[in-house]
Amino acid sequence: MTVTPAVAPAPPRRREPAVLLAIGVVALVVSAFGAASPGTWLLEVLAALIAAVVLVATYRRFPLTPLAYRLILVHAVVLMIGGHWTYAEVPAGDWVRDALGLARNPYDRLGHFAQGFIPAIVAREVLLRRTPLRPGRWLFALTLCVVMAVSATWELFEWLAAVIGGSSADDFLGTQGDVWDTQWDMFLAGVGAVTSLLLLSRLHDRQLATP
Repeated sequence: MTVTPAVAPAPPRRREPAVLLAIGVVALVVSAFGAASPGTWLLEVLAALIAAVVLVATYRRFPLTPLAYRLILVHAVVLMIGGHWTYAEVPAGDWVRDALGLARNPYDRLGHFAQGFIPAIVAREVLLRRTPLRPGRWLFALTLCVVMAVSATWELFEWLAAVIGGSSADDFLGTQGDVWDTQWDMFLAGVGAVTSLLLLSRLHDRQLATP
């Protein structure tokens, strides 16, 4: 049985996706030079690399909205910054920690907030365009479920890295001694998703409806 998309596919975008991809490639190369730990850098940017391959491969038959592409680039840069310095040592995070009197570098928290904020729009777009779902409560709930599943999968990936790498994976995990780090990560991803859906859904709908 063929399901008719609830929303027509977005029209192909001309230059912007290519420009965003070029910016991402430059940022990736810059982040690799002088990385604190090459192995950690690779693990941190792996999701961005996989996403880039998928987006390029599917661009002609399933182009995304400009909002989705822009947010994906922002998320990739967040990952690259964390990979370059490691999440616990990002200088901007140290400044925030000292300025606010925090117990830890909060950049990792920002990264997991972004892990919810940005995938929420991508998941929302796929659900709108490939299922009968319409904007509303069910779309909101199922988008949040997808984001939480992505967050949980990432935490399992971190667990596997710890099992395989032992103490050498400490920089990648970035727990900074917090025994509740995994729970905080998933909670912040959920907060990011809810925030994104509340703030950006109307803009997203307008872009989806643009011929």
